[in-house]
Amino acid sequence: MPDFAVVIPARNEAAYLPATLRALERQTFSPAEVIVVDNASRDDTAAIARAWGAQVLSCEVRGVAHARQMGLEATRCAWVATTDADSLPMPEWLSALEAAVPGHTALYGPMRFFGLPRPWPELSGLSYSAFLHVCRVVGRPNLAAANMAYSRAAALMAGGYPVVEAYEDVMLGQALARLGGVGYVPGALVETSPRRLEDGVLPFLWRHVRNVSGHTRGYFDEMRE
Repeated sequence: MPDFAVVIPARNEAAYLPATLRALERQTFSPAEVIVVDNASRDDTAAIARAWGAQVLSCEVRGVAHARQMGLEATRCAWVATTDADSLPMPEWLSALEAAVPGHTALYGPMRFFGLPRPWPELSGLSYSAFLHVCRVVGRPNLAAANMAYSRAAALMAGGYPVVEAYEDVMLGQALARLGGVGYVPGALVETSPRRLEDGVLPFLWRHVRNVSGHTRGYFDEMRE
């Protein structure tokens, strides 16, 4: 049974981070470490994480790739699971990932929005799962950092996260796929906030299409003010 660290990059996430940390408290398989990488926040993000008991790292270089890489390098756990500061891993999240480790270098699972009236959360989950299925069929698995896990040794061998504004998670996932098996874990569900829809559904989809097609700039709100 490998040990897991959970790494959460966070910039000005005081409003969302407490719920994410509470979701980690409810895991049926407890992480060995919870690492919050404070990416030059100007609010109480770091204080909230410390009060909860997380290990807090200070990353003064702005950019989510830098924050994720710092978390990867800091932990000594065999496996790293990642999520975002506005996301809620379901209680079986880590246990489902841990059970799927044999034979894989990386894992990922489904996501859906929370906080929307029904049936929109369910529809968002179905559409995202369909998108992931298409990516698997064409041989380009789409590992999103809000819900992915990987062997630390394999990630370091792959060179870690590319230094780009966005898409760094998918690029690392593709590099890991070249080193070994990548597995989709249906039982490892993460819910995420709908704030990415604040500008409207069409702009959200357009930004997503741009990044999936290889653009590595301006992805959603990972550089929150």
